[in-house]
Amino acid sequence: MDQKLIKKIEDKSAVIGIVGLGYVGLPLALRFTETGFNVIGFDIDPTKIKILEAGQSYIKHIPSERVKRAVTEKNLAVTTDFIQAKTADAVIICVPTPLNTHREPDLSFVIETTESLLPHLREGQVVSLESTTYPGTTDEEIKPIIERSGLIVGKDIFLVYSPEREDPGNPEFHTQTIPKVCGGVTKSCLRVGMALYGQVIEKVVPVSSTRAAEMTKLLENIYRAVNIGLVNELKIVADKMGIDIWEVINAAATKPFGFTPFYPGPGLGGHCIPIDPFYLTWKAREYGIHTRFIELSGEVNTAMPEWVIGKVMDSLNNAGKPLKGSRILVLGIAYKKNVDDMRESPSVELMSILQNKGAIVTYSDPYVLQFPRMRKYSFDLDSVELIPEVLQQADCVLIATNHDDFDYEMIAEHAKLIVDTRGVYREPADHIVRA
Repeated sequence: MDQKLIKKIEDKSAVIGIVGLGYVGLPLALRFTETGFNVIGFDIDPTKIKILEAGQSYIKHIPSERVKRAVTEKNLAVTTDFIQAKTADAVIICVPTPLNTHREPDLSFVIETTESLLPHLREGQVVSLESTTYPGTTDEEIKPIIERSGLIVGKDIFLVYSPEREDPGNPEFHTQTIPKVCGGVTKSCLRVGMALYGQVIEKVVPVSSTRAAEMTKLLENIYRAVNIGLVNELKIVADKMGIDIWEVINAAATKPFGFTPFYPGPGLGGHCIPIDPFYLTWKAREYGIHTRFIELSGEVNTAMPEWVIGKVMDSLNNAGKPLKGSRILVLGIAYKKNVDDMRESPSVELMSILQNKGAIVTYSDPYVLQFPRMRKYSFDLDSVELIPEVLQQADCVLIATNHDDFDYEMIAEHAKLIVDTRGVYREPADHIVRA
């Protein structure tokens, strides 16, 4: 059975189904179409489907031309109807895995998606989970659901885990150039998974199991979270000592071995880094292990927005103004520079704290022209045009995300007070405060 499916994949007659057309699913779907596959994209959001059917992109760093070409050439069909999954030979799940209110894994999107697919699964398909999760999810949660259909994983249907590694807005890496880790529930599952991704990814890295693949993804993100926590803590120490932490990091980065530079910020953002470590800490408790190191870095990073607000309050106080009633202009509300991705953005937490303390908050972000609907936050705001008059009216300009589109020279010339959380300004100035 696996050889028959592999042959369909290799001759590109296999139909690829991708569930979840966000920052992970959409570029993957386009990559499959661009290599000659027919793709069915599934998403529960009808607005996304309408935009894609019109040949438009809703993700800024993905050009509409790519979407239009895929739709026009009829390589890409998009739908909210899961019944079409029965026509797919491969079903790739790219849905969110957030945390619940108790900072515990929320697998509801993954479970509900698998349950929705269940009536439409058939013999000779491969199912791949790409959503970041704790070790054991694929074989403990997904496999039992699939086998309720009567299909046997590894014999009738194949199941793999291959974690996404997208880095939105990074021009150095693209879907096809980022090596892909893949683990299968069985050896035959792995063979099919390797064949599937080998058609569209330049290098596919096999591992011994789905658990190893799941752990690989967590290690990558925990590594970043811990090191960012370290430099965030050092930033606070350096600030007390009157030392420029960005100067120190850049100097240390000249060492050609044994050091990798990480940079501080106002907190962690994106779907992965603020969330994924907690997936492992939660699962580790099942084995009686307390992941002190991981949780400590989480505490440091989570505390950064409050520390930044403290710097804003101190800076305003030095200017003879209270925070309450002050006009604060936040620059950049995406979670990192040059993207429109708002997931877990620390900028939004900063806005929330400022508003709760009585500040009058506005924002400017060329990538997010209207504040979007979010589960946790709600602001009825549009991005303001960054012109001298707007800067002059603000009591404090808070640089939260350092987009390249901002004219930093003009900002420094017209702003009364700047609190810089990203190390944009290297030369000291009386009205610029590093945070």
